[in-house]
Amino acid sequence: MPTVALAAAGRLLHFELGVAYEIFGNPPLNAEHGWYDVLLCGPGPIQVGPFVVEPDHGLDRLVSADTVIVPACADVDEPPPPELVDAVRAAHEAGARVASLCTGAFVLGAAGLLDGRRATTHWAHTDELSARHPEAIIDPDVLYTDNGSVLTAAGKAAAVDLCLHLIHLDYGATIANTVARRLVMAPHRPGGQAQFVATPIKVSGDHLLVRVLAWAQERLDQPLTVTDMARQASTSPRHLGRQFRSVTGQTPLQWLLTQRVRRAQEMLEATDESIEAIARATGMGTATTLRRQFKRVVGVPPDSYRRSFRATISA
Repeated sequence: MPTVALAAAGRLLHFELGVAYEIFGNPPLNAEHGWYDVLLCGPGPIQVGPFVVEPDHGLDRLVSADTVIVPACADVDEPPPPELVDAVRAAHEAGARVASLCTGAFVLGAAGLLDGRRATTHWAHTDELSARHPEAIIDPDVLYTDNGSVLTAAGKAAAVDLCLHLIHLDYGATIANTVARRLVMAPHRPGGQAQFVATPIKVSGDHLLVRVLAWAQERLDQPLTVTDMARQASTSPRHLGRQFRSVTGQTPLQWLLTQRVRRAQEMLEATDESIEAIARATGMGTATTLRRQFKRVVGVPPDSYRRSFRATISA
């Protein structure tokens, strides 16, 4: 029976800890060959959201676990507890598979486990994780990463995806899909799939981009150029480009492509329109172009994306 140790110290977010306990602590009916032995390990009473939780074991128990799960830290501005960092590092050195959920990646970073490895965390904290651990290869655009003995997940739902991925590795697709159905989740979302977030664009009401962003989003089905957008903003294409990079971090055409792909995501989730019809409605022109651009931005083909979200709805 493989051991999954939940490493708890400091102040934690309750969702990630709770979902890990739910997934690994409740065997599905078709788990005929055993299930995980789940241990909650910590140095003493811990604050989990509004609750205080008493661990079953000390952090020293991590060193003998098969898998160590590090849940999300409540405040990334607070350094991870040194005793937690040391225990996670020791567990990995002893051969444990170590996985972080959301901001738990900061613990792995402090333990030196992300150096030279690809990792992720919630998109709102990837810049800070990269700045704090420059030797790590931080990818803000994926749901989770798997380096074999070190795995990391992005926020919330992606934590569930990583847990299901671990079950898939340990017990196979059938068992993992059974757990997913119990959770009313899609059977599987590849780790390379992008974090489905719309990065906030902070512009005031009188900023020249306010008008042009709204104007462009209403015309995604039409061919648009930078000159068209600059004309709408009553400025030059060069100045528009500077404003776009300053506010969105993208060029106007990169931003426009992102909006087209997000509109395609919405249509794939909410309609039965064909890929060809969605390509026309989003200004992609052809199904071939949509498939190529969608996979490049999102990480999976549009057909797979639709199947994944429809599976969630019908589960």
